[in-house]
Amino acid sequence: MEQIALLTTSFLFGGMMLFAAGFGPIVLKNLEGNVARLFIRNTFPHFYLFVLVSSFLAAVTVFVFAPFASLALLVIFFSTLPARQILMPAINAAADKGDRKKFKLLHALSVVITLAHIVIAGSVLCVL
Repeated sequence: MEQIALLTTSFLFGGMMLFAAGFGPIVLKNLEGNVARLFIRNTFPHFYLFVLVSSFLAAVTVFVFAPFASLALLVIFFSTLPARQILMPAINAAADKGDRKKFKLLHALSVVITLAHIVIAGSVLCVL
């Protein structure tokens, strides 16, 4: 069971790192501005769904032998719900209205949340 927990947590950590540090920047660099923004916007619901599913599975598999680590993974799960259902639509609405100040603020918040998730998942990996 520990190997499954390690794999599910690694899957979560690696997926978030790939999206944040690889996929997003590559898309923004290689696609035209409006196409890149629309493409990224359409991938975020899938990214958040990935984080929800993988953080929950990791929390369940880790719980048996590392309850505190499981709690940390549940923090990722429960903080992703409002990020996906509230923050993401607010970011999109601000972008659609051309409210650059609000967009930048909300986007910065989403970046901080994602970075916190990456740090939490990485910390869990260090204790497994």
